[in-house]
Amino acid sequence: MPTKARYLSAKDAAEQLGITLPTLYAYVSRGLIRSEPLDDTRRTRRYLAEDVQKLIDRREQREDPSKAAQAALHWGTPVMDSAITLIEDGRLYYRGYDATQLAVERSFEDVALLLWTGELDSGKQFFSEAVPSPSAIETVATLWQANPALSFVQAFQTALALAAAEDLAAYDLRTESVMRTGVRIIPLLAAVSGNHVRQQHDGADERSIAQRLAQGWGLDESAVPLLNAALILCADHEFNVSAFTARAVASSEASPYAVVTGGLAALQGFKHGGHTERVEAMMRVLQSSADVRPFVAEKLRLGEGISGFGHRLYPDADPRTVVLLALLRVYAPESPVLAVVDELTQVMAELVGKPPVIDLALVALTQALGLPRGSALALFAIGRTAGWIGHALEQYETRQLIRPRARYTGVPPRDSTN
Repeated sequence: MPTKARYLSAKDAAEQLGITLPTLYAYVSRGLIRSEPLDDTRRTRRYLAEDVQKLIDRREQREDPSKAAQAALHWGTPVMDSAITLIEDGRLYYRGYDATQLAVERSFEDVALLLWTGELDSGKQFFSEAVPSPSAIETVATLWQANPALSFVQAFQTALALAAAEDLAAYDLRTESVMRTGVRIIPLLAAVSGNHVRQQHDGADERSIAQRLAQGWGLDESAVPLLNAALILCADHEFNVSAFTARAVASSEASPYAVVTGGLAALQGFKHGGHTERVEAMMRVLQSSADVRPFVAEKLRLGEGISGFGHRLYPDADPRTVVLLALLRVYAPESPVLAVVDELTQVMAELVGKPPVIDLALVALTQALGLPRGSALALFAIGRTAGWIGHALEQYETRQLIRPRARYTGVPPRDSTN
């Protein structure tokens, strides 16, 4: 199947839209279609095919509302309001702040509070006051010893269910209370992640979430900035399936524990955060063999995709991946994992033109640090929990139930008397 052209000539763009060239130029001047010079003379321009298609889709949806509703739920037009995250022109913003800058300048705690309140203040004190359920942590650690095959997400969901049963304050859905529940949930997940080196802290814990993870996984302090950046870059990503699930759960006025549990259920799917597991498996194969190009060629020949590459919102480069891999190069420049990532990225650019995404960066980070299998998804989940709480806060404030109607496509009603 031929690849769609990324750019169109003025004539082709106008023909697809069914408009004249002057109207096309008017669309460009209004910012509806992006264009760029075709050569140094700047006399001829080319037009982004994606923008042209969006205008075509918008027109079709106006003419057929039922089609609009269906398209909106599949990478379509926005369906809900949110002031948390913006993805625009290949960049990611939290409350107007560039997420990639936050990843290297602020703590995860600061960013969590930014997502929840809109203010970029220090979150250290707020988080240090939280005491996660010690009984839930201990019970999950015991379960993990009895069943080492228990995944991080399964451990998180178990811990959340146990902690929710004893945290009656979580049923208070006022903003301040929900935030305090959030700062009990996130340290709980961090504590569960590092159950192999369980360190109980009574009362206030001055360690950051990244520090707790580093110590729980047996890493030294130099790894903390890496973990902190990963958590921030995973904190939110607009209305992906887990965020939408979290908002739907919150709309029923379920507690934040249920919101996060719902988010985790969606996150672990292979079309979402669970994609990291496929990347992990691929990277284990590639690190045991130096034949990256033959591996990719064979996958493509069989019609299989290469995990960890290509994102519809970032056709040129995933900014989260760029930052995280850059930090990893500083921390472990000689890591064999990075060598594999570099060769794989080069081969993919040459053969299919797809850049690496955050899943590959998370796996590269965790494998370079020697973390347990599945820890890439654990990092993803802990970071994204901040976003789920943020979406829950927005949804609680609306007091609206998310309840779309179905367009029935089954057999018509039958007359049971015949």
